[in-house]
Amino acid sequence: MSRIILENVTLDIPIYNSQGRSLKKTIMGITTGGKISSTENGNTVVRSLDDISLKIGPKERVGLVGHNGAGKSTLLRVMGRVYTPNAGSAIIEGTIGSLIDISLGIDSEATGIENIFLRGALLGIPREKLEKELENIIEFSELGEFVYMPVRTYSSGMHLRLAFAVSTMINPEILLMDKWLSVGDKNFQNKAEERLTSTVENSDILILASHSQWLNQKMLY
Repeated sequence: MSRIILENVTLDIPIYNSQGRSLKKTIMGITTGGKISSTENGNTVVRSLDDISLKIGPKERVGLVGHNGAGKSTLLRVMGRVYTPNAGSAIIEGTIGSLIDISLGIDSEATGIENIFLRGALLGIPREKLEKELENIIEFSELGEFVYMPVRTYSSGMHLRLAFAVSTMINPEILLMDKWLSVGDKNFQNKAEERLTSTVENSDILILASHSQWLNQKMLY
């Protein structure tokens, strides 16, 4: 049974080479959400999460809404086991699928084919499954012969289509999403939305972070 239980979670992120931080940068950090302080050794840290407690069970859909720097993405990364809290406890049970950064792991010097396997490996997708679905991934991405070219030759839209095609192969119990994904032209967006909706519906728990209340309602209800 999938579940997420956070109890009094606090996360401090160290900032290195920050001794020359100006007053303007300090004010910007405060106004965008992070609490800047120093340790006993004089190192600068930003408190990104402060005493967060919540429980999320099966079949629940949760939306995180807030401005830049509020800690939405950081909280998702705690739920995805990327960050370990400095204080408190985080219990996450169930397979996790992350659509926080769909381009993570893409190598611009490698070909589209090579990147399918690189990104797939990061997502924990077995190589056998990638090989079986390879033609479907290529067809969905609409890259044509460009799939055999280095990704550095791609437009930004082509890059995102490739990353999206691989990233949405996952079928996790817990799905973490950071904002609504917009990729490609109108026709591709319609196809992408259909696949993304299917991924969401098949997940047991959905956590969606966004600036927009409207987008959260669109995905969660």
